[in-house]
Amino acid sequence: MQNKFIKIYHDIADKIRDGHYAPQDKLPSEHDLMSQFDTSRETIRKALNMLAQNGFIQKVQGKGSIVLDARKFDFPISGLVSFKELAKKMGDNHHTYVKKIDLIKPGSFIQEQLKVREDAKVWEVHRVREIDGECVILDKDFFNRTYVDFLTEEICQNSIYEYIESDLKMTISFAKKEITVVEPTEEDRKLLDLDGFSNIVVVKNYVYFDDASLFQYTESRHRPDKFRFVDFARRTHG
Repeated sequence: MQNKFIKIYHDIADKIRDGHYAPQDKLPSEHDLMSQFDTSRETIRKALNMLAQNGFIQKVQGKGSIVLDARKFDFPISGLVSFKELAKKMGDNHHTYVKKIDLIKPGSFIQEQLKVREDAKVWEVHRVREIDGECVILDKDFFNRTYVDFLTEEICQNSIYEYIESDLKMTISFAKKEITVVEPTEEDRKLLDLDGFSNIVVVKNYVYFDDASLFQYTESRHRPDKFRFVDFARRTHG
């Protein structure tokens, strides 16, 4: 049988997720929650501690339990997931804005990242991702034209990965990733809603087809509050 404080934890957590309690709201007092759930102060405090440990509330001295924004989306570090695939978990409240799509001669930095020569042609695509009315991701993608010959604004707004796999019939296989936390650039501040945020999370992706051809380099620049970067690790014994 489930402990009562766990049932209370799930009840309140569901109300926070559903918006019954909004971010920055105060939860009812411990006394009111004791009456509401017909239980002891100790049980309520266990439930509140569990809510705090899992990022749903912050207990503030003299103010009670303040609701945090729990609408974070799991972003799998070890997986290769397009924004469209991630967005399916978010409901309908998301949008992609294509800010740039150009066929360029790569500078020395992109030549190095994509392992291409100076005379190569590379697609440069910038997209801003809006979630819940706020612009929280800037994706800067670079595709080797040898593998991705044709791109349009419509393809970029929908899903480039879907186009590569469904139309070009190519198999995206694996990626090397680097994650850093940096200060926002002027471009970040211009394109993203960063009021109050002094850092952004940058995920760099080097993406390969199943024949080990490197076709994409990406900088995905995230406002830090909307995402949990999650992974599953297994210890190897040798």
